[in-house]
Parts: sequence; structure tokens; C-alpha cells
Amino acid sequence: MYDPKSSKAEEFIDHAEILETLEYAHANRHNAALIDEIIQKARQRKGLSHRDAAVLLDCDIDEKNQEIYALAQQIKKDFYGNRIVMFAPLYLSNYCVNGCVYCPYHYKNKHIARKKLTQQEIRDEVIALQDMGHKRLALETGEDPVNNPIEYVLESIRTIYGIKHKNGAIRRVNVNIAATTVENYSKLKDAGIGTYILFQETYHKESYEKLHPTGPKHDYAYHTEAMDRAMTGGIDDVGLGVLFGLELYRYEFAGLLMHAEHLEAAFGVGPHTISVPRIRHADDIDPDVFDNSINDDIFAKLVACIRIAVPYTGMIVSTRESQKCRERVLHLGISQVSGASRTSVGGYACPEPEDEKSEQFDVADTRTLDEVVLWLMQMGYIPSFCTACYRERRTGDRFMSLCKSGQIQNCCHPNALMTLQEYLQDYASPATRTVGEALIAREMAHIPHPGVKAIAQDNLEKIVRGSRDFRF
Repeated sequence: MYDPKSSKAEEFIDHAEILETLEYAHANRHNAALIDEIIQKARQRKGLSHRDAAVLLDCDIDEKNQEIYALAQQIKKDFYGNRIVMFAPLYLSNYCVNGCVYCPYHYKNKHIARKKLTQQEIRDEVIALQDMGHKRLALETGEDPVNNPIEYVLESIRTIYGIKHKNGAIRRVNVNIAATTVENYSKLKDAGIGTYILFQETYHKESYEKLHPTGPKHDYAYHTEAMDRAMTGGIDDVGLGVLFGLELYRYEFAGLLMHAEHLEAAFGVGPHTISVPRIRHADDIDPDVFDNSINDDIFAKLVACIRIAVPYTGMIVSTRESQKCRERVLHLGISQVSGASRTSVGGYACPEPEDEKSEQFDVADTRTLDEVVLWLMQMGYIPSFCTACYRERRTGDRFMSLCKSGQIQNCCHPNALMTLQEYLQDYASPATRTVGEALIAREMAHIPHPGVKAIAQDNLEKIVRGSRDFRF
């Protein structure tokens, strides 16, 4: 039986409930009156149930779909303004004991280069990332208790936070590692991580077990219940995601929203972020083998409907997607993007040799961080390197209450401008700096509180003179 408060995976992600939801959505895809009712409900900015959201996803009335896209765009602006948070992944190790059939790190792959960064190599990679201008990283490892124990991850986090190079510093480390124990999540919390991220890959249990035939990741319940253990271990912010293309996208959409509903019901705090990766070519992985791939139009509709259903969550799109695709979904709800990413173990400090490639997947957007920053600003977005909420302990329910009320913009907007000014002073090309300074001047006029505006203006001037790290 479906129970969003249950701690059991097969009760808060109930297969029968998902099938009934999909039938309900299909039956009402032409029901203009119901669709209008759901859209009106969504306009209240309080989110939608997985059933209501599934109806919008299935809607095939062109006029109503345009309303859905417009509403998603407006909700994104209401909660996150025109800010886009920047980050980069850092792969520590690709040693893995799992047999995941969609990932080249699976243990049977004998020709991919297996690597594990030393602490000195991590230092070199982080300095290279700092020299680009990055302030926020997402750590990635394969699952291997011998090569990648929790102690290695914790040591790596300490190394990263300890590196101060010129004006560079990594101010927030998010972690994407395999499902683990409450004890280990508590250790990650104590190490000062930001968000714990774990992709479900697929919520369809039977498919999940086939896609993960061997290794500890084969255990569907243990993996699906990981966020409960993370939050029990004290981690305030967790990030969900599925790998679209492994299973039918409507099923994944419903399961993803049910997981978000579960976290709200059980812990009072929904997901801090939702990621929407699509399967990509990688080493010995051919995405065409998976027959549930989705085109760009469906992808855009998914992003819009997730934004409407979970209006408070940050939404992430990575360099898996092309510039054209990323530009489209930015307008529909995305609030975080990666830039200048490497999906290999190493590669920031110096390129990998051709015979030692270790990428987890092919990158579609290969532009430099400066090119991505300029592109965002030319579209009217503020590239934000802000980590203030994490560092001021505005996390978990404290962040969500501010976000849901709209008050978060009182600090996020000026914080974004101040971190952008840091980037312009320390890392930007002349062309990017020119565009950025004009953008900051325009955006300062949109800070409504005169006291906040005066402090922000003073801090911007101090940044130009050499000071760093101001935040509200």
C-alpha cells in the first residue's frame, strides 16, 4: 500500500500507485477542465501531487502546454530569480565493484583506465578548478570499499577545504557517493559537506535489479532508502535524480515526485536539488541499447513539470546536455549548471593521455567556464558562485522556509552579484568582464531594500579594491 510516510522503499515508491497514476494521467490527457484546475492549483506556488503533475506531463492540448511552460518559467523566476548557480564535478576514483550495465565503471570493464587520485593530485585538480573561478564542487567516486572507503572521501574533503590558492577557495563540497550507513552520513555531515546527492537511476524495481545485476547497488531498498539514512545522520540537504532513458520516463517522473513527497512527509523537508541527467555514450556503453530514450521536447516538458510540481527545489542540468538544450531548459526551471566539466578521474590540471581515458560519460557542452559565464549573462542570467546559505547554516528546513516564502531572494540576489564581481575581477576575460560589470550595474537597481542595497554596493567596491568573501 502506498504510504508516503513509510520508511520502506516499496511503500513510499509504490509500484501499483505509479501504474494507477499513469492510467489516470493518460485518461485525462484531453480533459481541459481538469487540466485548468490543476494549472490554477499550481499557480499558488505550493507544488502539486504526483498525480496532478502526471496529468500535466501527459497533457497533449497545445494551448494548455503553452500555459504549462509559461507557468514553469514564472515559478522559476519567483523562487530563484534570474540566478544560475555554477559548479563542477570532481571525480576522485573510478574503481567500482558494481555491475551497472549503463556505466563504464562497472567491474567487468577491463580496458578503461582505473584511477584513484592521491591527495596531492586532488590538490592539483582543485587548484586548476580554482584558477577557472569555481567555488562549488560535487565529489564523485565509484563504489569500492577497498579503494574508496569513507575515510578516503573524508580525507579528500579536508584536503579540498584546506586549499587556498591566490584568491581561490572551494567554499562548498557536495558529495555524490554510493548509498551508505547512518554512521557514515554523520561523518560526512561532520566533514562539512553541502548536499548529499544520489541518483536513483530508475524507480522501477524490476528494471533496477536487472540494470544492477551484481554488487551492493543491486539492493533496491537499501539504495532507495539512502536519503532517509542521510537525513537521519544529520545531513540537511539531499539531492534526487533519475537517469532518463533507462525506463519509461512517465514512470520515472511519478517515482521521482513520490520520493520528494516522501521526504516532505517523513522529514518535513523535500529535496534540495533534483537532477535530470539523460543517458549518454561512454566508453563501452552505447545509449542506443536502451530503448527508453527521450527527445529534447519530452526533456523540456519534464523539466517544466518538475519545476511546477516541486517549485522550491534547485534543478540541475549538467554538461551531458548540449548548449542548445541547456539554453532551452534554463528558461523552464533549471537553476544550477556545471561548467567546463571533466567526467574523468583527473583532467583539470592536465589532459588525460589518449590511452588512459577514464570518463564516466561523454560531455556535450565542452565550453570553458568563462564562455559559459558570458553566455549566461548575455541571456540576462546572473552566474552565481554563492555558497552563503550553506555557510550561514540556512540549510534544510531553514532554507526551505525562506525559499517557499520568497524571502531567500533578499540575500541570494546581492550575494550572487558579489560572487560574480569576484569572478570578474579574478578570472574573467576582458569581454566577459565588460558584459558582467554592465549586468551588475543593472541588477543592483532591482535590490528593493535600501539598506541591503547600500551594503551590497559598498561590498562590490571593496571587491574591486581587493577584498573577498562578503555575504548576507
